[in-house]
Amino acid sequence: MSSVSGNMNGATIPIVEGVEKLGNNIDVNIVQNGEESVVDYIPHLEMEFESEAAAYEFYNKYSRRIGFGIRREYGNKSKKDGILTSRRFTCFKEGKRGVDKRDHLTKEGRVETRTGCDARMVISLDRKIGKYKVVDFVAQHNHLLEPPGYFHTPRSHRQISESRACQVVAADESRLKRKDFQEYVFKQDGGIDDVGYLQTRRMRSLMYGEVGALLMHFKRQSENPSFYYDFQMDVEEKITNVFWADAQMINDYGCSGDVITFDTTYMTNKDYRPLGVFVGLNNHKQMVVFGATLLYDETIPSFQWLFETFLKAMGGEKPKTLLTDQDEAMAKAISVVMPQTFHGLCTWRIRENAQTHVNHLYQKSSKFCSDFEACIDLHEEEGEFLNSWNVLLVEHNVSEDSWLRMIFQLKEKWAWVYVRKHFTAGMRSTQLSESFNAELKNYLKSDLNLVQFFSHFGRIVHGIRNNESEADYESRHKLPKLKMKRAPMLVQAGNIYTPKTFEEFQEEYEEYLGTCVKNLKEGLYVVTNYDNNKERMVIGNLMDQKVACDCRKFETHGILCSHALKVLDVMNIKLIPQHYILKRWTRDARLGSNHDLKGQHIELDTKAHFMRRYNDLCPQMIKLINKASKSHETYTFLSKVFEESDKIIDDMLAKKFVGVESLEMSHVSIPVAMEKIDNNVHTLDVGGEQGIKKARLLK
Repeated sequence: MSSVSGNMNGATIPIVEGVEKLGNNIDVNIVQNGEESVVDYIPHLEMEFESEAAAYEFYNKYSRRIGFGIRREYGNKSKKDGILTSRRFTCFKEGKRGVDKRDHLTKEGRVETRTGCDARMVISLDRKIGKYKVVDFVAQHNHLLEPPGYFHTPRSHRQISESRACQVVAADESRLKRKDFQEYVFKQDGGIDDVGYLQTRRMRSLMYGEVGALLMHFKRQSENPSFYYDFQMDVEEKITNVFWADAQMINDYGCSGDVITFDTTYMTNKDYRPLGVFVGLNNHKQMVVFGATLLYDETIPSFQWLFETFLKAMGGEKPKTLLTDQDEAMAKAISVVMPQTFHGLCTWRIRENAQTHVNHLYQKSSKFCSDFEACIDLHEEEGEFLNSWNVLLVEHNVSEDSWLRMIFQLKEKWAWVYVRKHFTAGMRSTQLSESFNAELKNYLKSDLNLVQFFSHFGRIVHGIRNNESEADYESRHKLPKLKMKRAPMLVQAGNIYTPKTFEEFQEEYEEYLGTCVKNLKEGLYVVTNYDNNKERMVIGNLMDQKVACDCRKFETHGILCSHALKVLDVMNIKLIPQHYILKRWTRDARLGSNHDLKGQHIELDTKAHFMRRYNDLCPQMIKLINKASKSHETYTFLSKVFEESDKIIDDMLAKKFVGVESLEMSHVSIPVAMEKIDNNVHTLDVGGEQGIKKARLLK
């Protein structure tokens, strides 16, 4: 067994071999930029603690830094005096759940969260010195640890201070909405980056107009080199079109950007500037944001500029499918910028428009609705679709209806017979984009300026990412409870896929158990369900372990259908071949590195050192404040200490940054400030649209 040793109070610290294979290696090097050594937080034998609570707090702090949660296990008390003589602290994944006799009565059993991990720290009371000592310590884990950014998720790290508890009670008594209070706490604790500026800073930025405020906002965001933005201005120096995408959005696009949706149905302010959001589905089938835009007009040049800018921000990588609402200018721009991308129309929007344009047909006959729905979703052969469409026109006497004739000309973009030729990740509408816009509407006021808008936008994006973080945590720590534990393919899928994708796969697996197969000739099979006479043709290749079904479930959704699973079983293939496991649906979809348009690795958190120091100081300060608040004398004393400390820290920071030039905006008049901004802006004409100019900040 190899070991790494570090000097900590004369003790030698063993690092268990093999931990690094699970990604759990403990870095014992000194963190740069003045950070403390991780070694200072690693338990070791004979380490002493004043109390059991102190030992728990230490081990919990260690576990948070490493990336796991802890539990109190058994404790022994003296029968003579009732004093605790020993305590065992374990990893939160210690042990395994016992057999529940009620399992056969439950439809959906509880997910498995424990892995039998042996990591632990055991303390024992040394009565000679009256302190507890570490008598056993195991560092190795048999599971993946929490990555940075998720250290707070285990239950042992979800703690609330007395002061925060008082705030919760006050908020509840004031009938403050839980979501609003949560956002207030996030702001106070630094949980959201760039949530908003201080009132003085915001008022100062508005003095220079929207252009100046926007430039300064993006300049702050550009602390991360992967942050991208571009904009257009009109001849009056008013913002026309704006696009932006932060590092997380660009990284998410690299993981899940094969299918995106986009629409501009919601106006964000009194000037009717529409918000457009590029969104998609992540590996948990949740909404993920790839970028956003504010558009002055919805013309071909504007859309062409937007899509070119979007692709540039994403390193030139085009999506396989782009779903939008029905807009002629947008369609022409997409055909120019992304000719190889499948442009699909939102079927929900088509149904809504049908209710408007041919509502009299819905009122006249319910059969029109079913016939129209069949043309949208049911037919898989072009001949069947064309015949059904002609029957619909004749039976309802609408051959000359202008809207139906127009929508038929776009049939390749919405009819399932054509859409099924393309990968859509199961999406057929832009409702993801529209739901984002609806959420944003709850935060907007008609008179909000752009700086306020960006603040609200950031809050919503943070909420979406928080949902994804929670899903990641659940996915890592809760394996699905299998209905058939001896089915190798089902076990494999449960370990690889996210819970949502696994549910869909398990449904296909259960359907495959009820299918029948007939071998027409070598490599060609006919598969039917026992309760459905519809036949599916499946081609199977044992040598390459490949299958192809005419239902095209894998080609459109990215998971194998029940018919393909049946043929794999016939060919005695008991595991999902690797080429049928799309990374975008797996638990590891976000693993690996993506690059920005400059070819640089995307750095998601440029404030890691700042946040580490911040998170270290916050608990200490809150504990100190709780103590000082218990009497007037301690309160007065700490207030004076804070006041003196504030002056000392200001002096220290001033000395650190002496000689660094800064822009003294508060001493510059408005015309001069605008002139400085204009000198950094290069204006180019965009052909075809009078009054619209393209402006880029020269870097």
